[in-house]
Amino acid sequence: MKVLVVDDDVVSRMMLMHQVDGCVRAEILEAEDGEHAWRLLAGGLRPGVVFCDLRMPHLDGLGLLARLRADAATASIPFVLVSAASDAETLEQAGRLGADGYIAKPFRIDAVRAELGRLLPAGEPGEDPQAVAGRLGITLERLLVYLAGLRRQLEEAQQGGGPGATRLAEGCATLGLLDAAARLRTAGDPDAIAQALAAVDRQDALARKAGADSAC
Repeated sequence: MKVLVVDDDVVSRMMLMHQVDGCVRAEILEAEDGEHAWRLLAGGLRPGVVFCDLRMPHLDGLGLLARLRADAATASIPFVLVSAASDAETLEQAGRLGADGYIAKPFRIDAVRAELGRLLPAGEPGEDPQAVAGRLGITLERLLVYLAGLRRQLEEAQQGGGPGATRLAEGCATLGLLDAAARLRTAGDPDAIAQALAAVDRQDALARKAGADSAC
């Protein structure tokens, strides 16, 4: 998966790229303004998500969004607006143009993770276990403990108890199971918990394999 980060401020751009890198396994690309981003998109780039600053020279975020939605080849690309502005008029205009999400500056990694979890295409496996362990500052052995705890919560939920879908989605996103988190946030998905349990089992197996390989 590719993620495109668009911001004319190099520090803000690098900070957001770093946060995206801490949330998901993806190729992260950058553009210094809307015109630069549009050249990449018009040239065939098809990212899974675009994070785009609102105020930029040459072509601002809303202008890029309008172009993207007006072209059949790029109209379905998920687009998250990034800005320090949170006035109702700006948000309403972004919604009318078809923005899929909004993140306020200064960035918070939980907000970035939530948008990625919600917008990732179905079937995206999420983060590699070693990347998850590195992001959380824990060992692979500790990650296995956390995965076991999440599995118990999911099994309880499957039986009609335990925490709600929102808490379970947060747990999945924290442990790199971003597609499972997105499904849990989708109201009425009858297979969400079963899919999340399968994702936990896959992540557990990958973590065990990574641990065994590192011990060799």
